[in-house]
Amino acid sequence: MLKLGEKGAIIQKDKETYAVAPHIPCGVVTPELLRKIADTAEKYNVQALKITGAARIAMVGIREEDIDDVWKDLDLTPGAAVGLCVRSVRACPGTTFCKMGQQDALGMGMKLDEKYHGMELPGKFKMAVSGCHINCSESWVRDVGLFGKPKGWTLVIGGNVGVTPRIADELAGDLSDAQAFEKIGQIMEYYQKNAKKGERLGKMIDRIGFDVVKTELA
Repeated sequence: MLKLGEKGAIIQKDKETYAVAPHIPCGVVTPELLRKIADTAEKYNVQALKITGAARIAMVGIREEDIDDVWKDLDLTPGAAVGLCVRSVRACPGTTFCKMGQQDALGMGMKLDEKYHGMELPGKFKMAVSGCHINCSESWVRDVGLFGKPKGWTLVIGGNVGVTPRIADELAGDLSDAQAFEKIGQIMEYYQKNAKKGERLGKMIDRIGFDVVKTELA
């Protein structure tokens, strides 16, 4: 039998009810998905629906005995909201919809989410993809961030907005989609090999030294 945490159920302040947040890759929804979530929320008398910073829709105030049925009715997988793993990837509209977009942020974000969402790592890990230098997805404060320029992607690493905020370091620029995806794969392998348990990428970089990390990832 799965534990509550493995079911994506998070205990709430009242110590009696739970919240679940279905995985919604890059926050892209359909009318059918929204109807399913709304119908399920009404059926189980969910206390609140909250759009999260990771573009999930949290369903708050679920009784423990209803959790399995909620997931059955939703027919969706939980979003990786806790634990030492890759969380949901943030992505702006990019060239798909936005007139400012320089690169396909949604396409890249979906590809990264499909490969890495939920992957277990030494520490919590967040990614963001922005279609231009305005950085609406806040790529500069994510463990791995991409933002588009006319000649390709700029890749930054080691950012976070935690207790001690850190602006990411620029690792590479003018990358094609394939080059960016490959480089991120190298970063993930390097992080798995060199980070201490619970250590965010930025703290690992500060411990080792960015110049060393950049040279070893070249």
